[in-house]
Amino acid sequence: MDAIDEKIIAELTRNARLSHSELASRVLLSRNAVRQRIERLERQGHIAGYTIVRPGGDTGDVVSALVLVHRQDRMRGGDVLAALKSMPEVVICEILSGDYDIMVRLEAASLERVRVVWENIAQMPGVRDTVTALTLSSIVNRPGRKRRTTPSG
Repeated sequence: MDAIDEKIIAELTRNARLSHSELASRVLLSRNAVRQRIERLERQGHIAGYTIVRPGGDTGDVVSALVLVHRQDRMRGGDVLAALKSMPEVVICEILSGDYDIMVRLEAASLERVRVVWENIAQMPGVRDTVTALTLSSIVNRPGRKRRTTPSG
């Protein structure tokens, strides 16, 4: 990484929505050169993703919880999955092996909203039981890696 890369990262840190042409004028390069540098910085891991900040300030204001879901019928539980996909507070939903069928990570603006979403999940037809744990603090929060997925139901 050179001084121009550092300037690009500094500018994007201030405003990640800058167009390539605006960024180019600020770091005194062509638009194409900036695009190439950004792509290289992404490949090298210096730019690891783009973050959405929800209303209410930084991500510290977000209440998160893990919900383990046990469905009535593991093989015909597609309605539960479809309902979870439609909930904006559900940021991760994974099919599990073992005692529980689904692991859901919720993120909401308040504890009350987490409670309401949890109640909605627990009352879904096809859900037999849930176990919920509130996140007290986050120790590691890396951008996700592409995973191989298999068809689920």
